[in-house]
Amino acid sequence: MRKRVNSQNKKETIMKKIIYLLVLFTAIAYSQKEKPSDKNMEITTETKNLIRKGNKLYDQGEYVKAENEYKKAIAISPSYDKSNYNYGNTQFLQNKIEEAKKQYELVSKTTSDNFIKADSYHNLGNIAMKEKKYEQAVKAYKDALRKNPKDDETRYNLALAQKMLKEQQQKDKDKKDDKKDDKKDKNKDKDKKDKDKKDKNKDKKNEKDKDKKGDKDKDKKGDDDKNKKDKKDKDDGKGKKDKDKKEQQQPKPQKSKLSPDQVKQLLEAMNNEENKTQKKMNAKKERGRKVKQDKDW
Repeated sequence: MRKRVNSQNKKETIMKKIIYLLVLFTAIAYSQKEKPSDKNMEITTETKNLIRKGNKLYDQGEYVKAENEYKKAIAISPSYDKSNYNYGNTQFLQNKIEEAKKQYELVSKTTSDNFIKADSYHNLGNIAMKEKKYEQAVKAYKDALRKNPKDDETRYNLALAQKMLKEQQQKDKDKKDDKKDDKKDKNKDKDKKDKDKKDKNKDKKNEKDKDKKGDKDKDKKGDDDKNKKDKKDKDDGKGKKDKDKKEQQQPKPQKSKLSPDQVKQLLEAMNNEENKTQKKMNAKKERGRKVKQDKDW
């Protein structure tokens, strides 16, 4: 037979479970609570002393010596932001720009101190200005102001970077326009040269065609002259031939075989005969004449 649990025992069981859960959650939360970080635990007295010594040398302008002290501090506490940031400053002042940039980028990503983060961004902006990368400088100064809005020096540098960026963009635009104009002029000159070449070839072709036409006309004229000459020679030959033919058809005069007396007697006989014929003709004309009639109107 199953034993029945009363309500009181049931409540006690629930409370025990609740207490157990609260203890468990507290333990977990405590274990996950931010403990003194490894970074803070790494900061020994020796590290702090090295940083102080380095700062003193830094203020005296002994950047190489200061750099060595910061390096010793970093060797002991690699993630300590102040030693890394100060080491970056010594690199920047010795014109070791790439090394300084690496240090500032490292600190800007790892530090939880907004002021150190802002100073890292500010110095990254200074490096960008030095390299004339004004767009990067503007971004870096803006990032610095987000972490420290009251920094007037950063605000001034931002305004200067924006001005330099604007001038650079205008200069690039003018350079681009000049390049475009040069290309346009170059294309224009090329087009002009092509046109001149085309016109020259056209003139040359026209001249060649003209010479060809002249030769053709000359040949044609020569052919016409030749044809005319041939025709003339042909006509002359034909005329001469016709003349010769005509002359051949006409009877050639023969030399008279009569004596002068016989010729005289012959002429007198011919004249007498002609007179007789004329009289007969005149008689015929008289007999054939009509009588003239008077008109009654």
